[in-house]
Amino acid sequence: MESTPLLSCSNKCVFCWRHGTNPVGTSWRWVVDPPDLIFNGIKENHYKKIKMMRGVPGVSSSRFVEAMRIRHCALSLVGEPIFYPYINEFLGMLHKERISSFLVCNAQHPDQLAALQHVTQLYVSIDASNKDSLRRIDRPLHRDFWERFQRCLDILRERRFRQRTVFRLTLVKDFNIEDEIEGYADLVERALPCFIELKGVTYCGTSTAGAAGLTMANVPFYQEVCDFVVKLNDALNKRGLGYGIAAEHAHSCCVLLASDRFKVDGKYHTLIDYEKFFDLLEEKGPDGDFGPEDYIGAETPEWATWGNGGFDPRDQRVDRKGRPIERP
Repeated sequence: MESTPLLSCSNKCVFCWRHGTNPVGTSWRWVVDPPDLIFNGIKENHYKKIKMMRGVPGVSSSRFVEAMRIRHCALSLVGEPIFYPYINEFLGMLHKERISSFLVCNAQHPDQLAALQHVTQLYVSIDASNKDSLRRIDRPLHRDFWERFQRCLDILRERRFRQRTVFRLTLVKDFNIEDEIEGYADLVERALPCFIELKGVTYCGTSTAGAAGLTMANVPFYQEVCDFVVKLNDALNKRGLGYGIAAEHAHSCCVLLASDRFKVDGKYHTLIDYEKFFDLLEEKGPDGDFGPEDYIGAETPEWATWGNGGFDPRDQRVDRKGRPIERP
């Protein structure tokens, strides 16, 4: 399930798929819906959406049945979820039903970040490596946006043994790729996240994005993303920071770097043991003393590791007319 408890954001990113139609602001000025209203509403509407897929060609019966039990929630649809005043209560409702929480924030709300309780995985959008580039691509509304950004990095460093943290880099050609490798390495060295996820931007049409100068020409090819990842990995290794290329998802134009903290007997374990996470949460509480290593999952499947493409062999790719695509 992908959702958000808040529509507003404090940035106007050039690649935002909402094209500026969502509200923006630096302070809270809206009616606050209680967390149970939002939680019950998103579950109800999620299941309605799934039920609409019954009988649709290409939808397998086993996948349909599986989808009728929410297991995971990505809080990243739109807006800035940690700015919602009752975010911890909302997370508690997810976790009570053993629904994992993947929360994405924009590194502009350090106070809320510092107060955030346990989430399954915490993503922070790192869309640029320096102040000028961040201003250009994220178009933040806070005047002290760079100071806020840096404070968030320091909080991540403090919390790295408590939260499973991820730098999410959305690569946009002519905006945040060229000559920024060392700058990104500086940010990684400052926050030492568990993972670094690099993905090519998804182009969502013109509208306000076009006015900002974003076109299909700004979407990197997968090979360009890979080249960038290799260079960043080399820069991190030269600094002795202990990262490596752990996994790739070529059809999503996405590659994952992981800290050596998640290497067991020379193999990356990037998966999550969700049942262990919930057991720890129930035992120790939302502010409990446990960290990412305590719920490391199984070894990363061979087909998902660097150089193997990342497409699950149990699935079948098809073209636009539904015809099977033969594997190379």
